[in-house]
Amino acid sequence: MSAVLLVWAVLLHLGIDQSLARRGKSWEHCTDLRPLDILAEVVPVNGVKNGIRMIQIQGARGFQFSAMRPRFLSFPASQIFIYCDLFPEEFSIVFTLKAFHMQSKRNEYIFTILEENSDTLLLGLRYSRNKLHFLFWSRELSNGWQTQVTFRDVFLADNQWHTLVLAVSRNSFSLTVDCSIPTDVTVDAPFPTSLTVTGSRFYVGSRRRRKGFFTGLLRQLVLLPGSDATSRMCTGMNFNLAVLSIPQILQDLPVKPVGNELLKYPYEADMKVTLGFSPRCTKSESGQFWFNAAQKGLYICNGKEWVSLIEIKERLDYLEEYQTFATNSETMGIAVFIIPKVGLFAATANRYMPPGSAIYKWTDEKFVAYQNLPTYQAQSWKFFTVGKKIFLAVANSEQNDRGQELSVIYKWNYRKEKFVTYQRISTYGARDWEAFVIDGEAFLAVANHRRGVNHNIDSVIYRWNPRTGLFETNQTIPTSGAYDWEFFTIGPYSFLVVANTFNGSSTIIYSHIYIWFSGAFQLFQSILTFGAADWEVFRIQDRVFLAVANSHSYNSGTVALNDYAINSSIYELNVTAQMFVKFQDILTYSALDWEFFSVGEDYFLVVANSYDGTTFSVNSIIYRWQGYEGFVAVHHLPTFGCRDWEAFNTTAGSYLMYSSAKEPLSRVLKLKTL
Repeated sequence: MSAVLLVWAVLLHLGIDQSLARRGKSWEHCTDLRPLDILAEVVPVNGVKNGIRMIQIQGARGFQFSAMRPRFLSFPASQIFIYCDLFPEEFSIVFTLKAFHMQSKRNEYIFTILEENSDTLLLGLRYSRNKLHFLFWSRELSNGWQTQVTFRDVFLADNQWHTLVLAVSRNSFSLTVDCSIPTDVTVDAPFPTSLTVTGSRFYVGSRRRRKGFFTGLLRQLVLLPGSDATSRMCTGMNFNLAVLSIPQILQDLPVKPVGNELLKYPYEADMKVTLGFSPRCTKSESGQFWFNAAQKGLYICNGKEWVSLIEIKERLDYLEEYQTFATNSETMGIAVFIIPKVGLFAATANRYMPPGSAIYKWTDEKFVAYQNLPTYQAQSWKFFTVGKKIFLAVANSEQNDRGQELSVIYKWNYRKEKFVTYQRISTYGARDWEAFVIDGEAFLAVANHRRGVNHNIDSVIYRWNPRTGLFETNQTIPTSGAYDWEFFTIGPYSFLVVANTFNGSSTIIYSHIYIWFSGAFQLFQSILTFGAADWEVFRIQDRVFLAVANSHSYNSGTVALNDYAINSSIYELNVTAQMFVKFQDILTYSALDWEFFSVGEDYFLVVANSYDGTTFSVNSIIYRWQGYEGFVAVHHLPTFGCRDWEAFNTTAGSYLMYSSAKEPLSRVLKLKTL
């Protein structure tokens, strides 16, 4: 090699090394795997900055930004991409937000990366009422091209906290919401391998303009290069508030000031105190307070139940008969419900037509007849709401005067203050309705018991169609003499369990638990039951239980001494085994219903014993939770053909109400406490 060429090679090598040294770049630096807290970059350590409000709702704090100054909520990309100006090829974006209700066509940006000297969007996240969009610019395509990856049926604008993990690897994109089952999308255009962020800026909550500005609360926004963050996030139980990294100011409690200064909270609290009847306690009410005037107690909602802050600890002493009232005929089921600003009601599902079934209103501390509705061998009622609409569905088990077997959904008419017919649905020996909501959509499940003499028929799940305003068939599930549906959730998962009673030759058959997956219910677990008539799901602290009411042990090929004195069972969720395992057997007598309730810090189950093989005059029993011992009998209540129990509270106290399938009477018992 000539001397000139040798000198040139040395200078070139030195020049490259010095250039890299000046820019602080190397291949190792581009694979740094530390989490980059984007939100912390725009929020001062003390949280005080124009255009930023720190608000605590549902027990968690987040930031709300002002649309007046979108440019102030930005920073240069070089502030976090210190050693490398290439965006990672593989990464996760973790964000926790609370989005308020929004119009269907509105889109809001969570964050964007824009070139400083143009409006070119290099990367961004935006969402609408039921979609999430991930946007990125690829110069590797001819003339550059913006790609949009859309995740559908992502319901974020429901006024709840949600934590999402978006994992990106080449042309594969995966979204996990609240640690549920991920949604995967594959596109033709892969994420670019050399997306440079030189001369660009991060904008939090906007695209550098007011249009599409984020109006909700943002709690977490983290970029994790190189891996899927889901496994690092989903290790606890509070999935909707899972944390990878949040600004310190959102974690700290208010600091006690020095001297005589007043305690200054660095955030706003969305606090409300509710009076009157026991209000509902769901994620929407988390952090809200309820003052129980009757018990002189103050409670806070933890998203699942009311937790006592200050109260006189009550204990159940005994029960007294409070009210006995005549019903239209024998009562197969009852439903107790509250219509806001109207009052407390009870609906009885009565056997005969006429006169049909009745609705009673709690007036002057008693149930008083309020309205009659035409029903045909009514078995049960279900009260539910869809948005602002209030409904009451009856399960009819016989044909009407025209020979049609129809169950009916009634709608509350605010002007008339009555229930009026809204929708009729063809059913077969219907025994029960169950109403529930999944991902913001309303559903109804009917338990079809038999069609003629055939008990092995389909029960049906209906989905609310907001366009037509009607329930429409969504899924059919094979059942055997179905008697009851029970819906419940565990974390982000939704379950539906059916009580199968009779398959045509035996009551010793399997009842099934189904899990919601990919838009339908799929079999999760089967449990052997004996004429199952009811499922009751309940929680004690962090433990989840399912109790089945077994009514009859019968097999056409065998003869038993007493088919009605049999065990009903309580099952507990085993998280490790991911299934329900038997926790306790309780001897019952043709049990038809379980009802769970609490008094003070004590938990109770009451069973509806209906028949012991010789008489319908059988004691129904209240069991108290005693930890390691399980449920122990504490009260024996004389009942006659008991069919259903309902627990309810008023400002004057707590009550139990039961219906009889063998006499036209229902009774209200008052719980007397110490």
